[in-house]
Amino acid sequence: MRLLIADDHTLFRDSLKSLLESNGLDVVGVAGNGREAVEMTRSLRPDVVLMDLSMPEMDGLSATRILGADESLEKVKVVILTASTDDADLFEAIRAGAEGYVMKDLESGDFIHLLEGVARGEPALTPLLAKKLLTEFANPKTPKPKEHDPDALTAREMDVLEWMVQGVTSNRDLSSKLGVSENTVKFHVRNILDKFHLNNRAQVVSYALRSGIVDPD
Repeated sequence: MRLLIADDHTLFRDSLKSLLESNGLDVVGVAGNGREAVEMTRSLRPDVVLMDLSMPEMDGLSATRILGADESLEKVKVVILTASTDDADLFEAIRAGAEGYVMKDLESGDFIHLLEGVARGEPALTPLLAKKLLTEFANPKTPKPKEHDPDALTAREMDVLEWMVQGVTSNRDLSSKLGVSENTVKFHVRNILDKFHLNNRAQVVSYALRSGIVDPD
């Protein structure tokens, strides 16, 4: 996995780079602000950008929105790595297209495990943060979108979507619940993403809840 680190604290960047490389991951670059992160992502094309929120010149949320809107970077995944405990930052990061949201005080082993999941197409979220997302998006404060036709999903895709809303998001766990191979799970998830015009599983869950496609109960 090729990673780009975006953080304005040099000591933290250096420590994180050492941790990642000691676990066999390839750090292709480091950026000190959001603007650099966008420029370096476009030139280096990493698999994952580890993005801090609070940075000079351009913050992490703004950089995430720019990367998410660039169709040429659709394969690049952004994972927010932050010290912010503000739930609003979590919700806005997922809406902006982030593939995950990780706290900087997470144990290193758990952090590496989440990154390995991102490589398999899974969102980088701890159970606590995933629960907060489900709670937030199950109680929408805005009118339900009307543009989606739920009939566009097949019966099997609806099964996948319903399990994802219940918090089963990894390929392995979905495979076990549905009794199909992990490759079949990946196929169905990709179809759901394409039909909803979304970038990742966290966005799919929030959209399904906000739009009423799946009942959270």
